[in-house]
Amino acid sequence: MAIRNIREIGEEVLGKKCKMVTEMTPRTRELIEDMLDTMYEANGVGLAAPQVGVLKRIVVIDTTGEDPYILINPRIVESSGEQTGPEACLSVPGKTGQVTRPNYVKAVALDVNMKEFELEATELMARAVCHELDHLDGHLYVEKVEGPLQDAAAEEEEEE
Repeated sequence: MAIRNIREIGEEVLGKKCKMVTEMTPRTRELIEDMLDTMYEANGVGLAAPQVGVLKRIVVIDTTGEDPYILINPRIVESSGEQTGPEACLSVPGKTGQVTRPNYVKAVALDVNMKEFELEATELMARAVCHELDHLDGHLYVEKVEGPLQDAAAEEEEEE
């Protein structure tokens, strides 16, 4: 498979709404594999298709490094609770900011076989689902940041 270029804040494709996937084609399978390769290469926990320049409703997420979720045409059907914490994005390199998200979400999506499934997520996984699904509607986390964006390198130095 291939590592694709990650689009960065300011690029037009990141502000557009994605189209539904109606069938699984060889090109779509290749896109999903490339998205996984690209996410892992960049040390990310999630990646949405528009971040690699493709306006399809596809998201890959892996918060553990060993169990990726592939969500096609995902939508959140339930959410509750609240969590506030640092968030970053492969499309906004070197920055981080505090964002409040639901602490629990239930999403419905299609898998690579175009079969519907439910995903219940809490904490980091819930945050990742919300973050990646925002991309599908042309939104970046920077729109939700509470306070100023921080330099990610500066935040890492504070932790040492």
